[in-house]
Amino acid sequence: MQRIEISKTFPFSVDKLFDFLSDHENLELIFAPAKIQRIKEGKDSPNGVGSTRNMKILIAPAFHETVTRVVPNELIEYTITKGSPLKNHKGVMRFSDTGTGGSRLDYTIEFEGKLPLIGPIIKAGLDQGIRRGLNKLKL
Repeated sequence: MQRIEISKTFPFSVDKLFDFLSDHENLELIFAPAKIQRIKEGKDSPNGVGSTRNMKILIAPAFHETVTRVVPNELIEYTITKGSPLKNHKGVMRFSDTGTGGSRLDYTIEFEGKLPLIGPIIKAGLDQGIRRGLNKLKL
């Protein structure tokens, strides 16, 4: 099992951070150079539970991620539901207030590769890419 853990504080409020990161298309900034498009709206909101995004990264085949749980301004959970070389995937974004008007994101992704060695390779690239993308975030 591969695990990525990222914790980062931001100078903007939890509601602004949550609103930005809960919108599928905004995730292109974090997962650059991925192209991301919402292809299915959620049950209660466009980006809520049941919403699905199509992700295309460079020459790799596109895959789908589906939101499985949302607690506004607190939590987003999602999983890969189609077309990935990964299995047992779970992404969790936890949002909290820093007490100084800022916010904190604790982001965890767990997965296994369907083929030997694919997991560690994806982990290395994904971890570095997400960190780079989060450092560019300005709201």
